[in-house]
Amino acid sequence: MIRRNIPNALTCGNLLCGCIGVVEAFHNNLVISCILIGVALVFDFLDGFLARMLKVSSAIGKDLDSLADMVTFGLLPAIIVYQLLMQSIPDLFGIWKAYPAFIIAVFSAIRLAKFNNDPRQTDSFIGLPTPANAMLIASLPIIILTEDPFWKDLIVDTGHLLILSVVMSFLLVMEMPLIALKFKHFGWKGNEFRFLLIGLTVVLVLTLKILAVPAIIMLYILLSVVDNVRKKDRPIGNI
Repeated sequence: MIRRNIPNALTCGNLLCGCIGVVEAFHNNLVISCILIGVALVFDFLDGFLARMLKVSSAIGKDLDSLADMVTFGLLPAIIVYQLLMQSIPDLFGIWKAYPAFIIAVFSAIRLAKFNNDPRQTDSFIGLPTPANAMLIASLPIIILTEDPFWKDLIVDTGHLLILSVVMSFLLVMEMPLIALKFKHFGWKGNEFRFLLIGLTVVLVLTLKILAVPAIIMLYILLSVVDNVRKKDRPIGNI
């Protein structure tokens, strides 16, 4: 009984991080919210990993995982963008001008619903995973705090934030396969782009630090596009 519920307990840890993160975000403690997203990412990885390792995957666990992800990786990133928009918009425009940030939450819900009901998403993802989107958004307040003021001016800009909201929402539901770090074996053949992504990620983190996060997400999408083109061009006999 305990063994079967270990992954669900970790999923609940993810959800708890999201709930506390939402409260902190509404109090404008954005860095704390972003750290909580980072902790939740660890929980999110471990719950699936342990469910497979212990062979205790269940329909309830799958649904619980999506519900937790909706709060932590859907609603919370939307609130972070909302608060950044509030910083960028003059008071005379009113808070309603920041409401477009919540399209991120709406499209995250669509993304998670599609994932739960799409049999194609076993070896790859269709659309950007919500944790990747949340990771990019969570990096923004930390970049503002720790990097050159140039980045604050670039990020805390109404137009840029609105464009970010639209682009990330589109990426969440786009009909394009993206690389999933699910290894059936650890040989090079068939895992070339997975190993390339991991290797370049390490290089980017070491060289760019927190600025590496948005760069890694863009790299992830670019490598996925190249991988898709390669698969389409490959002769059927070589598949």
